Amino acid sequence: MAVLQDRAAVVAAHSTTEPLISFIIPVLNDRMSLDILLPQLQGYREKGHELLLVDGGSNDGSVSSATGLVDRILMTGPGRARQMNLGADNAKHDILQFVHADSRLPDDLDSIILKSMQNPERLWGRFDVSLDENGFAYVMIAFMMNLRTRLSGVATGDQGIFVRKTVFHETGGFKDIPLMEDVAISKILRKKSWPVCLKAKIITSARRWKQKGVLRTILMMWYLRLAYFMGADPVGLAAIYYPQETSDGDSDRRNKADES
Repeated sequence: MAVLQDRAAVVAAHSTTEPLISFIIPVLNDRMSLDILLPQLQGYREKGHELLLVDGGSNDGSVSSATGLVDRILMTGPGRARQMNLGADNAKHDILQFVHADSRLPDDLDSIILKSMQNPERLWGRFDVSLDENGFAYVMIAFMMNLRTRLSGVATGDQGIFVRKTVFHETGGFKDIPLMEDVAISKILRKKSWPVCLKAKIITSARRWKQKGVLRTILMMWYLRLAYFMGADPVGLAAIYYPQETSDGDSDRRNKADES
């Protein structure tokens, strides 16, 4: 009880000074990643921010490993867009930060976001991204991802999209589609304001490129994005991106669909 009262006092103190952040983490069989990520986020809870974990039906112990390390655990069916929308519907705070389970966040992420959003005309944004693999090819992949966002105003989920909650709900949230939900909401949000493109870096996994090959993955994602912009059905594109769905592949599938 004393701990809950202490946290309530922290939230009350912040409410008179600056907005707070709801971190929304969609997961599906991500226990190993959560074991690394969640301990690193506890300092944000101590400041009054909240962590919401939205599980899509894990069977690897993800939920049990997160118990006590997040403020709330929400359950729904699989589908990243559906999970993130549920998290947003239950978020208490003014700014929504969507976090992939296998991400490693920059230090003082909350201060960076809040400073960037002091101007009320700034409605949403994203971070630069880097990959957890050395080598020129991986450096260039991250560089091109970050440059593309600055030029197009379209962010990927790996870049840690954050948005004012009121604006998110005005857009209708993420489209409940199996692929390109980040692209779809970016196209709506950029009509309201250009994204804040922060130079602080989120580190994300390079395993998709390592498993499928760098060039093959890049070409496939270029094709899928072009097809989506030309009006192709996301369900059909998802079938191309995930030709063989297995329970072991669900976590990788869900975590790396935005890359390249």
